[in-house]
Amino acid sequence: MSDTPEKTFTLTNDETGESFKLPVIDGTTGPSTIDVRKLYSTTGYFTYDPSFTSTASCDSKITFIDGEKGILRHRGYSIEELTEKSNALEVAYLLLNGELPTKKQMEEFDHTITNHTMVHEQMHHFFRGFRRDAHPMAVMVAVVGAMSAFYHDSLDIWDEQQRTISAHRLIAKIPTIAAMSYKYSQGQPFVYPKNDLSYAENFLHMCFSLPVEDYKVSPVLAEAMDRILILHADHEQNASTSTVRIAGSSQANPFACIASGIASLWGPAHGGANQAVLEMLEEIGTKDRIPEFLERAKDKDDPFRLMGFGHRVYKNFDPRANVLRDSCHKVLAELGVENDPTLELAMELEKIALSDPYFADRKLFPNVDFYSGIILRAMGFPTEMFTVLFAVSRTVGWISQWKEMIEEPALRIGRPRQLYIGETERKYVPLKKRK
Repeated sequence: MSDTPEKTFTLTNDETGESFKLPVIDGTTGPSTIDVRKLYSTTGYFTYDPSFTSTASCDSKITFIDGEKGILRHRGYSIEELTEKSNALEVAYLLLNGELPTKKQMEEFDHTITNHTMVHEQMHHFFRGFRRDAHPMAVMVAVVGAMSAFYHDSLDIWDEQQRTISAHRLIAKIPTIAAMSYKYSQGQPFVYPKNDLSYAENFLHMCFSLPVEDYKVSPVLAEAMDRILILHADHEQNASTSTVRIAGSSQANPFACIASGIASLWGPAHGGANQAVLEMLEEIGTKDRIPEFLERAKDKDDPFRLMGFGHRVYKNFDPRANVLRDSCHKVLAELGVENDPTLELAMELEKIALSDPYFADRKLFPNVDFYSGIILRAMGFPTEMFTVLFAVSRTVGWISQWKEMIEEPALRIGRPRQLYIGETERKYVPLKKRK
């Protein structure tokens, strides 16, 4: 990114007739940006952009999205190619380091992550302080934030080696903490990780194995979990990623920053979309009611919405959905759906909605949340664990974005402005004189 761009954008004040030239900055691909960093000092005006939907808050080399064309790339590699040819840990390496690893680098990275999966034994005691019915995301926020109380040797954010160690620890240990949160909610004993399993296999093992019997991880389920981890790994400057960056800009330690991302993801408008899919299916209830609810979804005056269809960013199709659809059907074939009316209902809804011109014309196709919710339900995860699984997947993106930001020479604390619409200056009236 050049500090002296040749292109400019002219802003004219209609009241005074003054014109101001603002630099235009081009990325390697995607929309150009108008540099407004000196707008206030030059013009006395701020920009007004609630929710920052038209504002680039940073420059980044990690993830590129073109919602109109249905493109998602990590470090230049398409999400379709990564899910087909790579695996979750290799994608994690790519996001962290910018390049695909050599064979030796991959072996070393795999070994490092695998050997960091255990958490400090004293952390087990934390869980006893939570009620059994505590939401797993509440547990995740607390325990991940508490990691900084145990791993003091990786809190110096200005030390490159310590940044790397903390990144590795988070990628390795958050699946373990997530599995512990699940086990605790089920009243079952914690299961320690196993170093002979893959990243995805190990997570399923920690969630579903029991001390009284062996648990064999299905290759189909492991592949689906690996794909979910890849597909949710990063998604540009969404709410939780922006939260991690704004927390990191204050120079908070990485564990606190990731905990803030988990808290942001917990919101139903962000990380709860696949849970909302299952809740919608429960509301529909039976296959014969699908036409009724599809008609309600078409009615603008009806509050019912078809969850898991369409996407705020992708205006054509969600490239992640096409990948996960294949895994979804494989998982259902592996596990069988004849005993789960909800999953049968989901497949029937998909079939009918895809053949309805109303949804096809408006590009309201099933998105990644539709399929991930169905897969997680089929695997046996309760709906309150869905957002936890999202957090496990997104951790690598959060820590990659945090690391990129910390290594930016021009790092400054985030400080958005506001448009004040409250009272102007008022004089204080003593209590006895107020009417």
